[in-house]
Amino acid sequence: MAYAASNPVMPTALKILIAGGFGVGKTTMVGSVSEVPPLETEERMTVASLGHDNLAGVEGKFATTVAMDFGRITIAPELVLYLFGTPGQHRFWFMWDDLALGALGAVVLADTRRLEQCFASVDYFEKRGTPFAVGVNCFHGRREWNPEQVRKALDLGPDTPVMLCDARDRESSKSVLLALLDVARAQALARSATLPGTTGALPGR
Repeated sequence: MAYAASNPVMPTALKILIAGGFGVGKTTMVGSVSEVPPLETEERMTVASLGHDNLAGVEGKFATTVAMDFGRITIAPELVLYLFGTPGQHRFWFMWDDLALGALGAVVLADTRRLEQCFASVDYFEKRGTPFAVGVNCFHGRREWNPEQVRKALDLGPDTPVMLCDARDRESSKSVLLALLDVARAQALARSATLPGTTGALPGR
């Protein structure tokens, strides 16, 4: 009797945050790429949110993430990403430190109609030294700004990826995640180059 090989690949699991302002598409991105039914903690918005949530530009939004979103995507047999979507409203930011613990990097989603909504996310990851990529979510196919205009507006260096994307589309969202992995790997290799006997442990793809 023939037996199958008994040495399955044990994948490396990496934690990625999906961050950004209120109503920018974080839940949508997690849901579009997750290979398992995503965990969502959305609740309907009530009159209690009046005066707290700025609905300018997202007047049709009726629900909001109150804790986190969670999903999973296999990039390669040896590499699995666990995605954690952060809450966007200021009153839930106290959760960010816990969600960011152990994260390899982050995707900051931006809406050019309300670009200031992602400033806090960019500042947060820059101060922590966390690698991140910016995904400009093109709502309804609108591409009013190009990546370099967004880079300049956010005062980002050339090493931070800035990409136009559609958070509803799996391949588009996956491209932003892959760009993040590339920059995280480059930073890990740069750090390891200063340490004798290390090679930068982030898996390739």
